[in-house]
Amino acid sequence: MNKKEIIEKLKGKLIVSCQALPGEPLYIENDTMMPLMAVAAKRAGAAGIRTNGERDVKEIKKTVDLPVIGLIKKEYEGFFQYITVTMKEIDTLVKAGADIIALDCTMRERGDGKTVNGFIKEIKEKYPDIILMADISTFEEGVNAEKAGVDMVGTTLSGYTPYSEKTDGPDFKLVEKLSKELDIPVIAEGKIHEPQQAKKMIELGAHAVVVGGAITRPLEIAQRFVKAVEN
Repeated sequence: MNKKEIIEKLKGKLIVSCQALPGEPLYIENDTMMPLMAVAAKRAGAAGIRTNGERDVKEIKKTVDLPVIGLIKKEYEGFFQYITVTMKEIDTLVKAGADIIALDCTMRERGDGKTVNGFIKEIKEKYPDIILMADISTFEEGVNAEKAGVDMVGTTLSGYTPYSEKTDGPDFKLVEKLSKELDIPVIAEGKIHEPQQAKKMIELGAHAVVVGGAITRPLEIAQRFVKAVEN
């Protein structure tokens, strides 16, 4: 599929985030069960997968024929960002076969002295055909990311930066505002725990919805039930 076809395939659909980080029950040091999660997501009707790391991108691509949003979470000294921070991660994800690459496009200071706009420009020059998804936390960052040349904007980091609005649930307001303002697709992501919340995001103008913790993280799901039962 070309860029236009991939983006169109996701329209009005669910993207399932299949991730397991070190310390989580489903994380396996030298193996992965995320392709099984991807199979379950596909059987349920999901239109795409979002996943972390070279291995999971490769293995999920082998297992399901859905567009894969790839990212690499890695902390660097001097950086506030940790989602696909440098060209090294971009190179790795391109080689692994990610259809879309998600990266931190917040406007926070970077440890290498570059601006996020400069980094996006470098990526586009090196990989002109790659689809970039900007993970942002505020309306201003979404507008800036579109101007910088990304292909879609995700509300992934809303509430996770010190200066973004903190909400108990999904940031409906941000998704609606971005959807009205931007000419590129807006992907709703973050704290979407109920099917009706996902549906509302589409109604507010989101191109697609990413759901992770409510589907693929059993520890997180169980904790919500335990809290509800015991409190």
